Amino acid sequence: MLIGHFTEQPWQDEKTGLMGTRSLDLGISNELYDPEVGRQLYNRYLDEKIYAEEMGFDALMLNEHHSTPFCMQGVTNVGAAILARQTHKAKIVILGNVLPIWDDPLWLAEQLAMIDMISGGRLVSGFVRGGGRESFAHNSPPIHNRERFEEAHDFIIKAWTTPGPWRWEGKHYQYRYVNPWMMPIQKPHPQIWIPSTVSPETIKWTAEHRYPIVLLATKMEPTLEAFQMYHDTAAELGYESGTQNLAYLWKVHVDETDEMAEEVGRKFLSGVSNPFIAGNEGQVNTAIQNLPGHTSRTARRLSATAFGPAGRGGAGLRPFEEQVADYTIITGTPKTVIPKIRHVLEYLRPGSVFFWDGDGAMTHDDQMRSLRLMGEEVIPAVKEIAKELELYSPFEVDAATNKPIEAASTSA
Repeated sequence: MLIGHFTEQPWQDEKTGLMGTRSLDLGISNELYDPEVGRQLYNRYLDEKIYAEEMGFDALMLNEHHSTPFCMQGVTNVGAAILARQTHKAKIVILGNVLPIWDDPLWLAEQLAMIDMISGGRLVSGFVRGGGRESFAHNSPPIHNRERFEEAHDFIIKAWTTPGPWRWEGKHYQYRYVNPWMMPIQKPHPQIWIPSTVSPETIKWTAEHRYPIVLLATKMEPTLEAFQMYHDTAAELGYESGTQNLAYLWKVHVDETDEMAEEVGRKFLSGVSNPFIAGNEGQVNTAIQNLPGHTSRTARRLSATAFGPAGRGGAGLRPFEEQVADYTIITGTPKTVIPKIRHVLEYLRPGSVFFWDGDGAMTHDDQMRSLRLMGEEVIPAVKEIAKELELYSPFEVDAATNKPIEAASTSA
């Protein structure tokens, strides 16, 4: 099993009154932004990720959102490049670059190749279509979102694997000369993982490409449905998918006592407005998130039924207690969280997991205590559970035989 760390890297300050607000998404002016506070927070989050590697996390997950304080990382490749140089073992998992907003995917292919080389081949390159927020903020036509995503993906793969120079004459991208003088150290290219929440088209497309699918903080029932959709699609395509194809992110905080863990865990819901955290109601600007042509009718229909209200928190307030009850949030001491994590692993059977922590109004000290306790007690225990349940990450399965590398070497 691969175990990763994630935080949304939220804005925090004591002056603007943004903490604990329920402001409408994309409704906060950067007039309130203080670059000195931003400097401190960027370095804090980098320090925490470096410490996460020291505590034994296998992967450091990074993402990006735009024009919003709930995620400070508007350019995920900057953080990834710094971690490529400052860390030594952990995979650098970018989930992910928003392909449709890139007018020059060759530049993106070059950036990612450099990150992979500097890190010594530790990059996992995730690609996303992005939400309406990203299309709106970057003036990217929503009706062409999926087309641009797929064409940019195909172009980047070719740039990484086909010697140049060559031409590209696509619908959305045209190049007279493609010959990047930087190539990934991983061959044929870095692993590509695809995060998702509600889109059946994305789940099926991911299975068609045999990429791992990463479900992002969805409740367990619809997550299991999405994983089964992936397995069914794989079977239709003639191959058997397994734990190596599945990954799951959810909120887990560990502390020195159960009382402290609950107190800090409630801070998930008391930070700056985050429409992706269930309980922060009234924040999604539907006119922006549901741009015409961005999302299919099928995806919207499923979002409104099995994948939505049952999934990412639903419409309106979900109390902290309800999220704890359905394992959307897990808090406690190592002794009390390990059985809860085991329950999630037994139910969903992912080969890779990411613990979402240090978010909302959580302080640096809150995060560092949790990371220390995870490293000392939780990660070793979860590794043993995963071994017992035979949960293998993509790095533990032979791509040619589709069997665990350890088992393959033993049988040989």
